[in-house]
Amino acid sequence: MKTIAASLSILFLTLLNSGAMANNLIKTGQWVYLADRVMGGISDGIAQFEDQGIDQVIRLSGEVSTANNGGFIQVRSPVLWEAAKGKTGIRLTVKGNGDQYFLHIRSTDTRLPWHYYQHSFQASGTWSEISLPFEAFEKSSSLLRATLDQSEIKTIGIVAYGKDYSADVSVKRLEFY
Repeated sequence: MKTIAASLSILFLTLLNSGAMANNLIKTGQWVYLADRVMGGISDGIAQFEDQGIDQVIRLSGEVSTANNGGFIQVRSPVLWEAAKGKTGIRLTVKGNGDQYFLHIRSTDTRLPWHYYQHSFQASGTWSEISLPFEAFEKSSSLLRATLDQSEIKTIGIVAYGKDYSADVSVKRLEFY
């Protein structure tokens, strides 16, 4: 019985510490690269962590192609359960090649791979802070709720999407506000 209680205490402290440290999802997330190749597309890219001074950033770069019903590269991370509950949006610090990128949010409502809530942002050549309110995220399907329930977020993706182009975007901070 003592072992179970000790294990539960350690689990509870881990959850508390994870919640406290989850301010910047770039540093605490478990990021995974995805591309349209899983569905026959031909987009190709890479996601990697890079040190930029005292900051560690995640950089998504590559060639996005709409050929063969494709059109995306992405880096995605799971989000701790209810991490965004009571928050009003997502703030990110980004730099890129001046093109348009997206944040894709998947929640308990998004059951199919092409279901998500999205918001676009521009990534200029200098670091800039962007705030994206949850109420402005748009659903990808009529089967989804009209508005995102931020308490049910499962994953967040940084996405280069929807047109033929060379993608290059870096994010050094991504947090709920």
